[in-house]
Amino acid sequence: MATENSTAQELQTRPILSYIKDLPNICSLAGLGCTLLAIYFLIVGVYAAAMIGMIWAVAFDWADGIIARRMKGRTGADRKFGGQLDLLIDIVSYGVTPAILILSYASYNPAFLPVVFVMLVFGAIRLSYFSTFGLSDDAKYTGLAIDNNSILLVFLFMFEGYFDRPVFSIILATFGLGLAVLNVSQIKTPKLSGKPVNVALLVAYTLAVTIIYGWKLL
Repeated sequence: MATENSTAQELQTRPILSYIKDLPNICSLAGLGCTLLAIYFLIVGVYAAAMIGMIWAVAFDWADGIIARRMKGRTGADRKFGGQLDLLIDIVSYGVTPAILILSYASYNPAFLPVVFVMLVFGAIRLSYFSTFGLSDDAKYTGLAIDNNSILLVFLFMFEGYFDRPVFSIILATFGLGLAVLNVSQIKTPKLSGKPVNVALLVAYTLAVTIIYGWKLL
């Protein structure tokens, strides 16, 4: 117990709000802002705007990790706080937001509640597992990284116009459930955000998504 108290005192070196000034945390909070906008537009049914918010949330999420790895002088407290902040934002961005997407598009039909509940449970378990064990010995994720959920759902939604709403609601729910199962599976997936080529691809994808869905808003 004494060791735990000593560690806590060691880490608690600054006021709570002082961590907002850390640039990676600013990126994380910007991503949370994008997620809030996505949730708002999902609730009011403006799905094109919601898709833009969802993909920009991923972009800021990747950006905070890149910036954190390149910054010098960050303390152990900075890294620990940033990691916990990321974890809490991820459950909202990649767990709650896809769940609201499916419920909203299905006109809040209670039949879809079991699906989104499983998605939320598996998302929370996936994030808790990663927070506890980190990457595997070969520097890969165990299970599909949860940020892929938003990336893939945003892509899938591009085909929404080809189906009747009830049919596409089922497609969305089935796809979301499949992603949730992959999140907690034992498959090994690479850390995409760690490679410059993947970052460049995400930037291009984010801009393309913004243009495509932005055009629909005109």
